[in-house]
Amino acid sequence: MCLTCSALFTLPGLSAAAPGERQKNALQEFFMDLMEKLERLTAGAKYDAACTSSGVDRAPAAGAAGGIGSGMACGCCHSFAADGRCISLLKVLMTNVCIYDCAYCVNRSSSDIPRATFTPEELAALTIQFYRRNYIEGLFLSSGVIKDPDYTMERMIRALDLLRNVHQFHGYLHVKAIPGASRELLWQAGCLADRISVNIEFPSEHSLRQFAPDKSRQSILGPMGALKGMIEESKALAPPAPAALARWQRSGAAPPQVAGAGQATQMIIGASPESDLQILRLAQGLYRKYALKRVFYSAYVPVAEHTLLPALGTKPPLLREHRLYQADFLLRQYHFEAGELLDEQCPDFNPYLDPKCNWALRHPEFFPVDVQRAPLETLLRVPGIGPRSAKRIVAERQGQSLDFAALKRMGVVLKRAQFFLLTKDYPRGMRLPGESVARALLDPNIFSFGMEQLSLFTPQGLPGAGDVKTIAQAARETVRLLGEGYQAA
Repeated sequence: MCLTCSALFTLPGLSAAAPGERQKNALQEFFMDLMEKLERLTAGAKYDAACTSSGVDRAPAAGAAGGIGSGMACGCCHSFAADGRCISLLKVLMTNVCIYDCAYCVNRSSSDIPRATFTPEELAALTIQFYRRNYIEGLFLSSGVIKDPDYTMERMIRALDLLRNVHQFHGYLHVKAIPGASRELLWQAGCLADRISVNIEFPSEHSLRQFAPDKSRQSILGPMGALKGMIEESKALAPPAPAALARWQRSGAAPPQVAGAGQATQMIIGASPESDLQILRLAQGLYRKYALKRVFYSAYVPVAEHTLLPALGTKPPLLREHRLYQADFLLRQYHFEAGELLDEQCPDFNPYLDPKCNWALRHPEFFPVDVQRAPLETLLRVPGIGPRSAKRIVAERQGQSLDFAALKRMGVVLKRAQFFLLTKDYPRGMRLPGESVARALLDPNIFSFGMEQLSLFTPQGLPGAGDVKTIAQAARETVRLLGEGYQAA
């Protein structure tokens, strides 16, 4: 135990003055116990996906005494503020003790691992002391299930309540709700946290029953539906006018808002046989039915021997996870449908191309697109054109004919977009062989991720580890995957 860490706390019942051997031993035992808990419970939380912006702006309430911290919409976990600062969370479990025996989880009841549990007071004090030393700007809190869901949620809520109402902490708090907890406890957690999430775990009910028999679809989707209603209701009750909000802030009380940054969920990728199409359809349905802010995809890391799970030592399917995040962004920001990006004939993403480029190459009938006439929704379908550059094209094409130079100034990534556009300097579009286009559109990250899909359920027809080693090989394989029809065109 280092002296810097031991300075974080004072031990109740012992005076700082006149240190003796008894006090020295007690302090050492206390700090070692606390740091051992911290090591175990942060290690147990590392499989939760939380790399996202906070989604909220909140400064300490005007007139409120003693408050510390603030919530920033620019982000809290592996994100960057406008001034370039990296903002981080303390990601930790309340306990790694769990009554459930989920096959995929390192903290399952049958797992032979050292156990630890924070008291709410320990966790709140730890968070505050870490914040004061500029180690973190927020907390991501999850937990194993100890005794029952309600008991576990009550302890988590107690820790959040201590942070908000005793320590006057105004920073970002993200809490994982425990499936099966009561509606009242969900409400209390939502009132204290900026974001609340319920993990859906697996892309299908069959896989959930197979690997997490103590959980059910209803115990997960039920809280999601309840939280959606609570969030919508609290928004309706929140003061709409800035003057009313200012009065609330002057009083030192927060507006009655539940999970101001919304709710999210997480599903495990690569542990079960569902296709990318099934996963993406589920995500699309969750966004629409439960108004989720984010769906997180977590590449499965084998932590237990199980006949139906990837073997220990198998690397996580990081490239597949990356493609799903890219496709998820297309659903949320580019108005794509899951059924457009994938279909029953092609249910998994091409590993060599990002999903938007893959869609474009599979739909040559959609191109080329005339930048002078195409509506905003059509421009968003073009690889290399994003929401900002699409809006700039629509705004600036009224008084001029756009060429590649003008598009580049607007932020269009011509390396990808040039093959799909009609412009002033290319009125008939660029006509290149399929392999040349595929080579130009290859994702440069494929070799840093590695080509191995790293799942027990490698999609049929897609390459495995070592299938390609060069850009040229990848280009030829991409053309093959796209089909002979495109190559001939």
